[in-house]
Amino acid sequence: MRVLGVDPGLTRCGIGVVDGAPGTPLVFVAAGVVRTSPDAPHELRLLQIDRGIEEWIEQYRPDAIAVERVFAKHNLESVTGTTQAAGLAMLAAARHQLPVALHTPSEIKAAITGSGTAGKQQVGTMVARVLRLAAAPAPADAADAVALAICHVWRGAAVNRYAEAAARAAAARPVPNRGGRARKIGRPA
Repeated sequence: MRVLGVDPGLTRCGIGVVDGAPGTPLVFVAAGVVRTSPDAPHELRLLQIDRGIEEWIEQYRPDAIAVERVFAKHNLESVTGTTQAAGLAMLAAARHQLPVALHTPSEIKAAITGSGTAGKQQVGTMVARVLRLAAAPAPADAADAVALAICHVWRGAAVNRYAEAAARAAAARPVPNRGGRARKIGRPA
């Protein structure tokens, strides 16, 4: 499975691509950032990010896109651009009919380092170690995007299996119809 990870940001939107499957060694494909100028009009910055994500999708043809789930505690102004960049990544996934997954920062850190409170340097070090690289991808936004892709490879398969099992269980569960008799979902009453 090839996963494109997106660490959303308005000035630097990190992107990383990893190949692999749970239980097998992962392969680093590429990492970088889509940059925009803080002096450019907001709408043009968003357009530039959208085009950048599209170029990465077209060049690397991922099987899934993983996006960092954005949350804000204090600075709502700075998080607005980040959530817009995340939305662009999800829109690009939908445009290409690719599954999209959201992972929280603590989930990504825990998957890579074993600690949900790890710092950027720890994440970068573990990304390099897991992928057998001489150094972490740079800048840190690119390393974070690669960490996100790794997290999704490792955790995404389990999440997908859980969702499929839940769907099968729901389809097999009898539900009462209007006459009070139980029937199976998906079968005529």
